[in-house]
Amino acid sequence: MAALRDIWEEIGIPEEQRLERTDVVKKHIKGLLDMMVAEEESLKDRLLKSIALCRKELDTLCRELQLDPFEAEEGCTILQMEKNLRTRVEVMLKQKRDRRQELKTLQEQDRDLCDILCTTPFCIDSNAVPSLEDLDRYRRHLASLTTEKEQRREEFVSSKRQIILLMEELDHTPDTSFERDVVCEDEEAFCLSTDNIAALQNLLQQLEARRSLNEAVCTELRSRIIALWERLQVPLEERESSAVHVSGSRAKTRKALQLEVDQLEELKLQNMKSVIQAIRAELVDYWDKCFYSQEQREGFSPYYDEDYTETLLELHDAEVGKMKSYYETHKDLFEAVRKWEENWKLFLELERKATDPSRFANRGGNLLKEEKQRAKLQKTLSKLQEELESRVQAWEQEHEGTFLVKGQQFMEYVTEQWQLYRLEKEKEKQERHLKKSRQIETEMMYGSTPRTPIKRRVLGSHTPGKVRKLNGTSISSATPNSTVRSAFGGTIYHSPTSRLPPSGGKLGQARTPSHMAVKPPRLGYRERNKENMSQLNGTTLSARTFKGFQV
Repeated sequence: MAALRDIWEEIGIPEEQRLERTDVVKKHIKGLLDMMVAEEESLKDRLLKSIALCRKELDTLCRELQLDPFEAEEGCTILQMEKNLRTRVEVMLKQKRDRRQELKTLQEQDRDLCDILCTTPFCIDSNAVPSLEDLDRYRRHLASLTTEKEQRREEFVSSKRQIILLMEELDHTPDTSFERDVVCEDEEAFCLSTDNIAALQNLLQQLEARRSLNEAVCTELRSRIIALWERLQVPLEERESSAVHVSGSRAKTRKALQLEVDQLEELKLQNMKSVIQAIRAELVDYWDKCFYSQEQREGFSPYYDEDYTETLLELHDAEVGKMKSYYETHKDLFEAVRKWEENWKLFLELERKATDPSRFANRGGNLLKEEKQRAKLQKTLSKLQEELESRVQAWEQEHEGTFLVKGQQFMEYVTEQWQLYRLEKEKEKQERHLKKSRQIETEMMYGSTPRTPIKRRVLGSHTPGKVRKLNGTSISSATPNSTVRSAFGGTIYHSPTSRLPPSGGKLGQARTPSHMAVKPPRLGYRERNKENMSQLNGTTLSARTFKGFQV
């Protein structure tokens, strides 16, 4: 203002005009200040409105983002508060955009996986802003779906490979849309739904079942071919070129085996008699293994039929199949009975050897070996008999029937064997007594039979009896039953009247001429028989030696 007054004074403006001009200047300055104040007031209002708007928007964002309400710092200026609120809004808006974008990406992945796995999409509100927990749960769900997809993909690829191999092995062509989808379509295009995977496994199981059936059929065909070879006595040269030697169970292999079976069956019909006879031999073998009695065998009357027809062949085949099944079912028990029979036959053989007088002339410790074998056999037979008795009882309780051995119950069969053995021993004893009685009668009537002693070396020194010479003949005085040997002709004379009965003492000793070496007298038959009987009485087995067995 002072500057204006100086200018006005230099110019010479009157005082009144100076006052007017001063009023104009003051008015102008006041207008400018008023305008500036208004502008600042407007700025303040805008800041306050922005703060309110930001607060409102923050509240909305917090609700959408499921966050706690925002609390502004206390003691801040309006400008600083507006800046803080605006910055916070921008951050939360970015979080909102990021969550929406992630949700969109997850939903796209979910749709792809659902298309492949044929499952229902994850349940989530697409319009709302997802929470962090929702997104995390969504990510875990998609990870699970991805793992399931990989597992199903591996299962599909593995099953597809097996299915292709099985179809090739079975010469099977895909004839359904599903089979074509599995075999022919791209692996990525196959829907890995639960139903498709189940159908895939079902298809694989069906093909495996067909292959197993083929293998069983081929095995059966091979067995039939081998059986027919044996029955028809096919030469080895013809067998070498057979389809039996072709491994595997492909359809063409099965056809080749079936063709060969048909050819052999036709040949079998042409050689009906020889085939039936071969089957009968096989049937007899099974009868023997199952210890069938003659009566049981005669129960199969077609065995004795001489009219060789296909019907007769079928009857024999059925009987062989029945006997084979019966034997295989109770094989262990039959083997145990067979073992008992073998030991029983060995026992009878040892008993026969025990009654043979010539065994005392053997050397090399055979008697000791036989005695050890007899002792071992005694234990074995007893143990086998006990085991078999308990096993047969268990079998009869389980099957509610009778276990037969040669048409008898097992224990009855064993009892009968022992009875036959005792009867045979009694018969032998009676025959020996009868033979001895006849021999005694003959000797009493006609004199004793000359015997040529067996030259055996006797341990220890031998002192001959007193000898006296009579006309060139040596006469022994050991016994009253004397024997005279002619010095010239060597003829022996016996005195039937002076001989004692065999039960009265030892048999007479032969006198030896003086010019011959004196040899020890040999025991007579009765003395040797006494020695044999003493051995038998001391070692012979009997039914009472077996524990728990009663005849």
